[in-house]
Amino acid sequence: MGARNINGRTVAGAVALAILGSSVALAEGDKLNFHIQAHRGAGIEMPENTLESFQAMWDVGVTPEADLRTAKDGVIVCFHDADFRRVVGNVPKEKQGQGVENLTADEVKKLEVGSFRGQQYAGQRIPTLAELFAAMQGHPDRLVYLDIKTENVDLDQLQKQVVDAGLQKQIIFTTKHHDLIRQWKKRVPESLSLIWNGGTEAELEKRLAAIRAKDFEGLTHLQIHVKVIGDPADAEPFVPSIAFLEKTRDELKERGIVFQVLPWENADPAVYRRLLELGAESFATDYPQVTVEAVREFQAK
Repeated sequence: MGARNINGRTVAGAVALAILGSSVALAEGDKLNFHIQAHRGAGIEMPENTLESFQAMWDVGVTPEADLRTAKDGVIVCFHDADFRRVVGNVPKEKQGQGVENLTADEVKKLEVGSFRGQQYAGQRIPTLAELFAAMQGHPDRLVYLDIKTENVDLDQLQKQVVDAGLQKQIIFTTKHHDLIRQWKKRVPESLSLIWNGGTEAELEKRLAAIRAKDFEGLTHLQIHVKVIGDPADAEPFVPSIAFLEKTRDELKERGIVFQVLPWENADPAVYRRLLELGAESFATDYPQVTVEAVREFQAK
């Protein structure tokens, strides 16, 4: 099956335009035509889901991921975890087990989430979705992945905020739930979308079979989590296997869907080079700068 048509353009064409519009800026006048997602906003080396981290990624042409949850008063905010234990630096111990759903947006915005990555980031706060969108308006080159973390994110509200901000073509609706993507694409057909998939190869096969049964409806990107179990030069360094990755690559290419891989928490440039050799069309990464350099070196060859 070839690339499907949405609003008079093929999915592949729409994705290609978006990717070219968010290429990695390497130097003045020099761009890398390869799309890179910064996992949880800026990867492992900077705070997660803060405006400062999003800005840092846009400055080098990498697309940040914003994880979305809803505060007690219905305001959508950018925060990954279900509770405050890991990243919040100024919450009392007795409240560390709570999450943003237990607080109003004003209370959430007082939480300090920078210092867990180092004192140089102390004072960074949790932004609302409205604040993220304000930073994107007037900047058509700024894309963002919106990863829906909980079912209490209201799609009606999200749609209204995206449309009111005029950002339909700048967001990549992201989730592991295919049904949510199908619902979203009916609401905002011009937006991009990504479904992420992790687990064992058997679990991935089962997930892809379910997606295939729905004819990959609404998808523009599909992400596979890759774990490194050996030297990247080995015959089988990854889980899932090379055969699985190649088969998935070919199926997605035929359908005009971007094949994205996330080498989980890996900073080895050789891993990225091997995945590029296997035909990865996009990366999500915990180490954006390592990934930029690896792609640049690969393309220079």
